[in-house]
Amino acid sequence: MYDSGCNLDGKSIIVTGAAQGIGRAIALHVAELGGRVAAVDLDAEGLNDLQSELGADRCAIVVGNVADASLANQAVSVATEAFGGVTGLVNNAGVTRTALIEKMTAEDWQLVIDVHLTGSFHFLQAVGRHVLSRVNSGETVAAAIVNISSDAGRRGTIGQINYGVAKAGVLGMTMCAAREWAKYGIRVNTVGFGVVETRMTEMIRSEKFRDRYMQQIPLGRWAKTDEVARPVCFLLSDAASYVTGQHLSVNGGYTIGL
Repeated sequence: MYDSGCNLDGKSIIVTGAAQGIGRAIALHVAELGGRVAAVDLDAEGLNDLQSELGADRCAIVVGNVADASLANQAVSVATEAFGGVTGLVNNAGVTRTALIEKMTAEDWQLVIDVHLTGSFHFLQAVGRHVLSRVNSGETVAAAIVNISSDAGRRGTIGQINYGVAKAGVLGMTMCAAREWAKYGIRVNTVGFGVVETRMTEMIRSEKFRDRYMQQIPLGRWAKTDEVARPVCFLLSDAASYVTGQHLSVNGGYTIGL
């Protein structure tokens, strides 16, 4: 029987920002495809709900702020204790602080950079070190990292220079890690979303801005969280075993031509 390889049997994946929205959808889909999840978020209640739904045998939880450098190592330790190791990572955690460039405070700039860019680096580094130690000990580890970016990092966005810069930086981080770690069998890719139906995009989807954005999306609708989770899981799976250093846009055609 033909096997597409698009499953996550035997995989253990750290997913940041997993308590709600896109991160939760990714965690659920990882489990649906046979994988196990170490779910990371500030929202302890949301993580407990996720674990209750999936079961402690398939979901371990880590509560904390991804901008805390120690949290990444803690997540690797929790996943290793629960599942025997880590084979994948989805850097999904995010926040927004909106202001025009001339009005943005240093605090709002730094917070978004810390969570999206520095936080992603901490987790990428921790998972990379874990996998490298196993490879150097003679193990064969098919590891995959997916960094979540955004159209804001490619096209820019009004009122969110902090977010756009952070998401552009994530693209560069992916390229560097993919080049450095390919020889160890670690694949690193980016998925960039357009407008997904989450709390973070409520303003964009409001009556004030809806038509402006919708007319730029060829598919003519917002994305659902479950349909953006599937491409992420594809890149985590062995079906994407020869894909690294790539950026996949999941945005209904918003960036056609770029």
